[in-house]
Amino acid sequence: MTSKAPQPEEIQGAASDIRMQGGWRYLPRAMHPYITLARLDRPIGWWLLLLPGWWIIAGYSPNLETAFFLMALFMIGAIIMRAAGCVINDIWDRNIDKQVARTKGRPLASGEIGLFGALVFLVFLTLLGLGLLVQLPIRTWIVGAAAAPLIILYPLAKRVFGFPQLVLGLTFSWAIPVAASVLWAGMPPFGLFLVYAGTVFWVIGYDTIYAIQDMPDDRVTGVKSSALTLGSRLRAGVAMFYGAATACWFVGFYSLSGVDIWLFGVLAAGLHLGRQALQVDIAAPDTALRLFKSNRNTGLFITAALLAQQII
Repeated sequence: MTSKAPQPEEIQGAASDIRMQGGWRYLPRAMHPYITLARLDRPIGWWLLLLPGWWIIAGYSPNLETAFFLMALFMIGAIIMRAAGCVINDIWDRNIDKQVARTKGRPLASGEIGLFGALVFLVFLTLLGLGLLVQLPIRTWIVGAAAAPLIILYPLAKRVFGFPQLVLGLTFSWAIPVAASVLWAGMPPFGLFLVYAGTVFWVIGYDTIYAIQDMPDDRVTGVKSSALTLGSRLRAGVAMFYGAATACWFVGFYSLSGVDIWLFGVLAAGLHLGRQALQVDIAAPDTALRLFKSNRNTGLFITAALLAQQII
């Protein structure tokens, strides 16, 4: 007797992260597993991937028309590449996800989508991403393609490295060198490297908070995370990462722009991160998810200030 793949209403329990949100749920049912696999109904992931690129475009494009065009292009690219990254992650983790309450309902783990279907979908997303790249300079193609090893390595890093969030940080900050490759033909200024480093620390911090949700399951499955590695020092660790992020952003943006409106954005972001760090509670996974999602505001504070700097 063959078992039937669980339907969405069967797997959307309180412990699951499979909850079709927004207008996506009105699309044909056959599309729902692919929407879920790509996390299209949960935009926080592509926002966090996009925002560092927006900082560079908003603050350093030659004019507003170019800035808005590139911001729109990068938004589409972030949605596509985040979707591709989710597919790769779920392909690697499909057997582990079956053992975790929060992820066992994901399409690959539950059997809604087979491995072949996921691979075909991944090829489709990759081709869409390449279609966007052809509108940008060739050097940007090279920089964008250079992120591929990081995207592939992250799911593996979770198996062998106590701080896999470092690999995620290098990956989710990659919009900065991609944006820089569009705006600078040669070697970008040193300040951009500091902004990139600060963003890596930011990602490590917020994903450490996110990983609080999975600590009990990760202990059972053997998956590693910075949350498990830090243990009782988790709050101090997050504060340290956020402090390093804010310091790098201050020095980096000062090197790029001198004293300007960006200062208000970074100050607001730093205060917001400090408030997050104070609320971290290793015993409160619901709080962890809320704090993680609030990092969109962190990035938007900096974006708004840099865009105002461009306008004024």
